[in-house]
This record gives sequence, structure tokens and C-alpha cells, in this order.
Amino acid sequence: MRMRRMKNLQPRMDACSDLRIAEPAAMKGNWRSLKPDCTALWVEVGCGKGKFTAETAEANPDVLLIAVERCREAMVVAMEKAQAMGLKNVFYIDMDVANIEEIFAGDEIDRLFINFPDPWPRKKNAKRRLTYRTFLDKYCRVIKAGGEIHYKTDNAPLFECSVEEFAACGLEVKNLTR
Repeated sequence: MRMRRMKNLQPRMDACSDLRIAEPAAMKGNWRSLKPDCTALWVEVGCGKGKFTAETAEANPDVLLIAVERCREAMVVAMEKAQAMGLKNVFYIDMDVANIEEIFAGDEIDRLFINFPDPWPRKKNAKRRLTYRTFLDKYCRVIKAGGEIHYKTDNAPLFECSVEEFAACGLEVKNLTR
């Protein structure tokens, strides 16, 4: 997601500091301490402006939702949305998801969401796709046995490529719709 630079980004980030995890590596293996009564830990990679994140957190108040976004301008919009809704079960991390194993322990995540990622259409950029096997292998190491990856895209070529990547990684595909 490409967004223009915000001149007032830092004050806006500071205003939402209660929703932002500044040192996510310190939480590795201990995420549930943010909401001890949670029934599950869900992670959304590439949350963008946070529409899905906020709606999911609101609909599932018993679940702890961690949203990962590397674009701080988009993340601040998402945090402001969650703050305005009064959500207490969602937290945000600004980082590249390629480092997911540095902040989540093995078998820690119950469900991972990948919603409408950048398709990186050129063949030479395939390794940048969030559904490329190197990313999928990392996700599999931090997701619990029996956990799920929920994936949505409106890009037909990316969809086809992703289904192939899931199969190559030995992932079982359920509820496949085109």
C-alpha cells in the first residue's frame, strides 16, 4: 500500500500509543498476557487502514487480534479507527512480516489472516508475495497445529499462484472459492 507521507504522523502515533506494541520482540511467547482471558490469538499481516481488523476485533471480543503493517501511515489510520471504536482486544505492530518468527514463538498463533496483499505481478518479484513459500514456511512455524491461514484476494493470477504455493508447502486448502 502506498500512501503519502504524513507531516503529523508522530503526534498521531503518540495519541494511539496504547494500541501500539513498540517492542514486539519482548512479547515473543507471551502475547496472551495482553488479554489473559482471550480464547484465541489471531494475527493479520498487512492490515492496511484497518477496516477488516476493526470489524473482526469488534465481532470477536474474546479474541486477541494482533495487526502487523509495515507502512506506518496506514497503520496510524487503523489504530485511530480501533481507538474511536473503543476496542480493547486489538494491538498493532509496525514491522515487515518477514520477521514474524522474531516476535511470535512457535505454535503461538491460532489463526493468521492475509487479506488482499500486494500481488507483485512480475515473475522476478514472486518472492515478495506474502503467499510465497518462504513466507508460508514462516507462518507454519508460528501457527499452532490445527491452526488456520485465511487468505483473500481479488487478483486471479495471484490467487492461482498462491494455491500452487499452498500445495507446495503441504497446506490443506479448505473452502476454496473463485
